[in-house]
Amino acid sequence: MRLPRMITIWLAGAAVLLPVAACSAEEPAPGKAPQAAPAAPTEEPVEVKTHPFTGKPYEQLKPVLAVKIENTAAGKPQLGLKSADIVYVEQVEAGLTRLMAIFSSKLPAKVGPVRSARISDLHIAPQFGKPAFSYSGVQTKMLPFVAEASLFDVGDTRNPAAYFRQPGRFAPYNLFATTKKLIAKAPKASKAKDIGFTFGDAPEGGTPRKSYTVKWPAARFTFAWSEEKKQWMIWQDGKKDMAAEGGQLGAPTVVIQYTKTERSEFHDLNDSYTPLVHTTGKGKAVVLRDGQAFNANWERKSEKDGTTFTTESGDPMNFAPGQVWVALASRKPVIP
Repeated sequence: MRLPRMITIWLAGAAVLLPVAACSAEEPAPGKAPQAAPAAPTEEPVEVKTHPFTGKPYEQLKPVLAVKIENTAAGKPQLGLKSADIVYVEQVEAGLTRLMAIFSSKLPAKVGPVRSARISDLHIAPQFGKPAFSYSGVQTKMLPFVAEASLFDVGDTRNPAAYFRQPGRFAPYNLFATTKKLIAKAPKASKAKDIGFTFGDAPEGGTPRKSYTVKWPAARFTFAWSEEKKQWMIWQDGKKDMAAEGGQLGAPTVVIQYTKTERSEFHDLNDSYTPLVHTTGKGKAVVLRDGQAFNANWERKSEKDGTTFTTESGDPMNFAPGQVWVALASRKPVIP
């Protein structure tokens, strides 16, 4: 297990020499004993702990909350994503995408629109230990899988008091949740821990990029670098991805994690099969940070393990401190 990441700041005190009068270079002034220069203060490190999800300073690790959020035009703008530590982009039926937002270092008051869970969520969640998991509904056939998964179920069926219908929106895109009520129903939810991410200076070998586009069968994301904001601003299907709180969504680090996507045993009423995104094993990735794209490798040995990212030479692929988006994509978009 990795030790908590820390930044060490050295406080160096300067030694100040008091003037001493002397009548010669060898003898002290009459009536005065020689005086030694004061010793330099001892250097003492001040430890600043950095959060395992964001690389930013924190005072106390808090429980992890995962929320499934709608990601089509009908559900936008989403509320709460700006406060997430990590946002996963997952493929669902018909080649569309849905988000799973991970909260821990800070919680927005409300989040949504909350939507139904998918089998891929249950394979991503265990690396966080046993997080609280917020969602709205699931296929009947998948209920036993949710019951056995490494998570605390705080969905709308188990915890209806935490959910409400947002005025001005239409169902099913109007279901939102109060985060404090979600966390209150999962008092034993795992606190944030090391999930394999490393933060720090960018490695060498990056390629300058103004933008990077990732495609799914029925969705397209473009991440465009803003030197002013030091973030990759997010566009979806040719439109700015706006937040309900105001402003365009963006993140200092975006990871395009290339994974194997295949047909799961689950499907909807139209016989559109749910993709199963494999997030264990090994694969290739592209990491966007500081206006550059870095080729990288990823590895996750088991579902309980985190995902490590390394450069092509095998060194840690450091992320920029702040929110991280992880786009789980296939090299060739496919509807399984």
